[in-house]
Amino acid sequence: MMIGTKILESRKSKFNDELRVLKTLGMGTYIQSDGLTQSGGIVESIWSQTLKRINNDKLIIKNCLILGLGGGTVVKLIKKYWPKAKITGVDIDPVIIELGKKYLGLDLINIDIKTQDAAKPVTGKFDLVLVDLYKGDKFPEKFESEKFLKSLTKNKLVVFNRLTFKGNKNEALKFGKKLHEIFSKVEYYYPVTNLMFFCQK
Repeated sequence: MMIGTKILESRKSKFNDELRVLKTLGMGTYIQSDGLTQSGGIVESIWSQTLKRINNDKLIIKNCLILGLGGGTVVKLIKKYWPKAKITGVDIDPVIIELGKKYLGLDLINIDIKTQDAAKPVTGKFDLVLVDLYKGDKFPEKFESEKFLKSLTKNKLVVFNRLTFKGNKNEALKFGKKLHEIFSKVEYYYPVTNLMFFCQK
């Protein structure tokens, strides 16, 4: 742990084991699971770069779906670039949502939160879908299935976040090949230690 790091709260979770809310001078307040930042901190930097790139493409985003809401880091970034966008956030873990509301300002933004498995379909068609479905540093296999990926093709733009550090890069690139079989257009973008896939049907 970095010098000067303060633990604000530690909670047990059925879905993420132990969740810790940390605060440091450099990274501000963030939520970690298994030593990996899930919300706030570097996650904010990664998504800020990614959404800025999407915004440069001048896409009109009226509604957005976040699969893997976590503590809601990406919500305020969406509102920064598309202030009028309606946002739906899905997360299976009520504890991380609660911590996001308590420490990261998730309760201050108008968002439709669904506490459910992201594999369960959400009705509607979205201009932007952000897929950030990690348990610690693991991307669950069910979210790599053809059925799940095909269920997302009705949306205008789908962005998948994959880790690339340690042994994760090969897994991420294999996932990219799978995406090419489902989507007709797949672009690769590397912010910090991650690989983002921009997918369109």
